[in-house]
Amino acid sequence: MNKLSFASDYMAGAHPAVMARLNETNLWNTAGYGCDEFSESARRKIREAAKCPKAAVYFLVGGTQTNATVIDAHLPSYQGVISADSGHVSVHEAGAIEFTRHKVLPLPQRNGKISAAQIDAYCRCFYEDGNHDHMVMPGLVYLSQPTEYGTLYSLKELEEIREACSRWRLKLYVDGARLAYGLASPENDVAISDLARLCDAFYIGGTKCGALLGEAVVFPEPDAAPGFFTLMKQHGALLAKGRLIGIQFDVL
Repeated sequence: MNKLSFASDYMAGAHPAVMARLNETNLWNTAGYGCDEFSESARRKIREAAKCPKAAVYFLVGGTQTNATVIDAHLPSYQGVISADSGHVSVHEAGAIEFTRHKVLPLPQRNGKISAAQIDAYCRCFYEDGNHDHMVMPGLVYLSQPTEYGTLYSLKELEEIREACSRWRLKLYVDGARLAYGLASPENDVAISDLARLCDAFYIGGTKCGALLGEAVVFPEPDAAPGFFTLMKQHGALLAKGRLIGIQFDVL
C-alpha cells in the first residue's frame, strides 16, 4: 500500500538538481564563509525576486540559529519578542531566544496567527502600566509564514501588522522556514517582494524546502543589522564552507 507523506523536506535529502550541482563543483576551490561566486549569484537572484536591489542577504546554517541571530541583532537585552503562543520561537527552539537574553512574549493564536489588534492591545497595556520600566519591553514581532498550523497570513493582514509595528516602533520579522510552500499555495497573495516591503527582516528557508541545509536571511535595508556577520559566528550560524549553502540557493 502506498503512503503519502505530509512531512517537510526535513525528512528527505535534497532536490536532485542541488545534488548534481554540488557534485559538479565539489573540487572547485572558492573563498569561504559565503564570500564565493555561487553565494553572490544566489544573492543577486534573491534581490531580484524581492525587487530590492540594495538588500543584504546572508546564508545561515539552520532555522533556530537564524531566529536567534536575527532577533539578537535587532534587540537590546531589555526587549522581548511578540509571538503567537504556537510560534516556533515560543515552543520548539529549546529556549534559544531566551538563551540570547530576549524573552518571548506569547499572544494567543487563532489558527496559528496573531493580529494587528492583538499587538496594539498588548503594547497599549504595556505602556499604560505604571510599572512598565520594570517589565520586558516589546521590541519585535515574530511571524511564521506559513504558520506552524499551515495557515497563511494574507497581504492585508501583514500590512495591518506592519502598521501596528510602526505605531509602536516594533521591528517585524518573518520566519520563512517553509516559505516556499506558502508561495506555491493557490490561496497565497503574498510575494517575496511584499515581505521585502513590509518586513525589517525575513528569511527564505532551504532546509525544509529542497536543500540539504541552510537559510537565506534578507535585510531590505542593508544597514539594519550592523555587525551581523560577526553575530552569525558568535551564534554558531556561520558555515566555513559557505559555498555549500550558496550553491543550493543558487540552484533552487
